[in-house]
Amino acid sequence: MTAFDALREAGIELTGPQGAVVVRDDGALRDLAWSPDADVEVEPVAADSPDGLVVLRHSAAHAMAQAVQDLFPGTLLGIGPPIEDGFYYDFLPERPFTPEDLAAIEKRMGEIIKSGQRFARRPISDDDARTELANEKFKLELIGLKSTASGDEATEVGSGGLTMYDNLDAKTGERVWTDLCRGPHLPSTRRIPAVKLMRSAAAYWRGSEKNPQLQRIYGTAWATRDDLKAHLQRLEEAAKRDHRKLGIELDLFSFPDELGSGLAVFHPKGGILRRELENYARQRHIDEGFDFVNTPHISKDGLFHTSGHLPYYADTMFPPMELEGAKYQLKAMSCPMHNLIYKARGRSYRELPLRLFEFGTVYRYEKSGVVHGLTRVRGLTQDDSHSYCTPEQAPAEIKKLLNFILGLLADYGLDDFYLELSTRDDTKDKFVGSDDDWATATAVLSDVATASGLELVADPGGAAFYGPKISVQAKDAIGRTWQLATIQYDFNQPAGFELEYQAADGSRQRPVMIHSAKFGSIERFIGVLTEHYAGAFPTWLAPVQVVGIPISEEQNTYLEQVADRLSTRGIRVEVDTSDERMQKKIRTAQKQKVPFMLIAGETDAETGAVSFRYRDGSQRNGIPIDQAVEEIVSTVARRMNPSPTAELYV
Repeated sequence: MTAFDALREAGIELTGPQGAVVVRDDGALRDLAWSPDADVEVEPVAADSPDGLVVLRHSAAHAMAQAVQDLFPGTLLGIGPPIEDGFYYDFLPERPFTPEDLAAIEKRMGEIIKSGQRFARRPISDDDARTELANEKFKLELIGLKSTASGDEATEVGSGGLTMYDNLDAKTGERVWTDLCRGPHLPSTRRIPAVKLMRSAAAYWRGSEKNPQLQRIYGTAWATRDDLKAHLQRLEEAAKRDHRKLGIELDLFSFPDELGSGLAVFHPKGGILRRELENYARQRHIDEGFDFVNTPHISKDGLFHTSGHLPYYADTMFPPMELEGAKYQLKAMSCPMHNLIYKARGRSYRELPLRLFEFGTVYRYEKSGVVHGLTRVRGLTQDDSHSYCTPEQAPAEIKKLLNFILGLLADYGLDDFYLELSTRDDTKDKFVGSDDDWATATAVLSDVATASGLELVADPGGAAFYGPKISVQAKDAIGRTWQLATIQYDFNQPAGFELEYQAADGSRQRPVMIHSAKFGSIERFIGVLTEHYAGAFPTWLAPVQVVGIPISEEQNTYLEQVADRLSTRGIRVEVDTSDERMQKKIRTAQKQKVPFMLIAGETDAETGAVSFRYRDGSQRNGIPIDQAVEEIVSTVARRMNPSPTAELYV
């Protein structure tokens, strides 16, 4: 009896978004056509569940690949995995795909889906697979990698035997297309109710610039048409909030080609935003007991061998430079240098926890395909801190750090969190340290994360090479999740640097090192905040907090005097004395997302008043200057995150 037959006998729904598309057997997902060798209990997996959507999107990737090869014979296949909210497939066509090609491919996909082709799993030997796929050079390469495949490649091959997935004609059962794949898949293409191709892009085979450049087509697929429509609406809103677009419109930052990929420059307004963000975070660190330090941007490479980052992080570090007979590396992380500060003199248990902090600029060689605005750059500044403590102090220190992080992020208006616990997996050559050390560190982080009351999601294999970590995942205004802060438990670097402290009994003991970054990086955090607020930053962070708008030239001097009063109170204020009409000046200020607009006409100047206009278009008239100044100063001093409105001050 197949899983499909068993579910049907049990009365389980097999159609629609809640209908089962695969079953779960002891944690593994199986096709509905699967027949177990013995009686087992299986769990139906609905199409609209997280696992069901993964299967649906994987099957959609196959339908797309079939459509591509139908329309463009001779196109070679790469890999086609499901990804968050969608799927992609890599191809080597005779020429790059055009928007018109994508429209044709999507139309052909619709025909394939409507035809109701069946997905059928077929085990195959390595030799037979090589024969069948003789003309697919990328698939042949994957066959040779099956014991070491990971990530997206594992969608195609793994450590077990190989399988093909055939698309069979619904009427004749004839094979019409096939692909090397581990599965599982939907029972039929008809179970793909809503799909759309999004875009094409260049991508290197297996992510290496040394390999051929392929064409990657991205698509999205959902369990219902309404879900697809909602997703496209979210994407439309996200496009409006894209920090790369807003960075240009608001004159915050740019990415000059002359500098190279992944290297940003901050303009004066962006510099103000960054300064305010850093100043507040710096003071909060000091209040929490951190000592501010500073380290250089370059070091002899031996330092990173001592820390263990070389060879583990070699691929993400820029190539070394030969200077005076030694190799130097651009700093990719600050922790090794903080270890040298700790080691600069003897330490006593009375000094612990010792907390060091800096805004350290580091350089990481991100592949060009993953560089993305401010959220993935090659030159970044981390709010990098390290706590050195006794093993007994570690749980309390981690709890203190987590509370600090959650409070700090909330101060910037991000307060919807869950936690992710990244641990070691069975690939032990990626990690260093004893099993006991890993077990202790993981237990400490898990206990603190659980006690926080926040949702905790497991991330097996996601740990740093030197220890497990907690990452804080924050949701923005439109529900997207961003990884921001991290807390990492490190027992390896203290050993590598031979760090010690004198215990109460006079013995020499080794401290534990806790890494923490509250924002991830300043650049990334600014990118996230820009999109969270759609560029309408809280007044205390806004590059320009007030714009004076005279109704006529006669009020220029009056508003400049008001601006002087605000400026002496620390408010960032400008007066628009251009020749534009008042309504054009208001539109300009609104496009620049200035929190307060102070409008003054002849009567206002005579009575010592102004009219407030806010971002949302609301307005208050005839407000005395003294009151207006105090309202603005109070709003900034209280670090209010919501945009000011007329209703807020009634």
